[in-house]
Amino acid sequence: MTYYFIIGTTFLASVIVNAILKNKFRAYSKLYLHSHMSGKEIAEKMLIDHGISDVHILSVEGELTDHYNPINKTINLSEKVYNDRTAASIAIAAHECGHALQHRLGYHLLKLRNHLVPILNFSSKFVNLAIMSGLTIFYSSGGKDSFILKLGIGLFFLIVVFSFITLPIELDASNRALTWIRNKNIVNHQEYNKAKESLNWAAMTYVISAFGSLAQLVYFLSFITGKKDEHF
Repeated sequence: MTYYFIIGTTFLASVIVNAILKNKFRAYSKLYLHSHMSGKEIAEKMLIDHGISDVHILSVEGELTDHYNPINKTINLSEKVYNDRTAASIAIAAHECGHALQHRLGYHLLKLRNHLVPILNFSSKFVNLAIMSGLTIFYSSGGKDSFILKLGIGLFFLIVVFSFITLPIELDASNRALTWIRNKNIVNHQEYNKAKESLNWAAMTYVISAFGSLAQLVYFLSFITGKKDEHF
């Protein structure tokens, strides 16, 4: 399997999954909860039930822009999620609260990812320049000078590591959200299944991102290991 086939397949899968995810959320945004609780109210209740009182819930612009900020301890919900009383809203709001709970409990992978953020920001700024210039120097020297290329690959390796650390963090946040939803009887059986399906599709975006990054890393490594397929 060549590099371009892997990258092309990854890109196509990403486009398809993102399209399905958006369609699912739009469809489930029409499934109103029997409890009539909004995303904001769901988040408030989940935080209270877990004894978290120092996290604020904010409304932000955009679609699927929801996130938890561990720096200022805020749960940022898109306007639709913040206000709507649907299966999609409860899934997203509870998921972000799952991240707040991870933070509160000192979840080891979340702590590790937070420590890596400054390094990732640095890597993201210079990785493309390092790899492109490294490849140029590598080929112009007949494969003798690979230091810059190796540096670029090292920076990209950090991005791959970050992606694979993020994956279990997202899955764990969803599991915490779904466990709380089920145990507190927040939703009925149909609503629970829709919320679970929404989070499963959201998790797929992280799976594709992680393995797509891994495929690129393998390709870059093939230059310096001498195993690069000429048909790439």
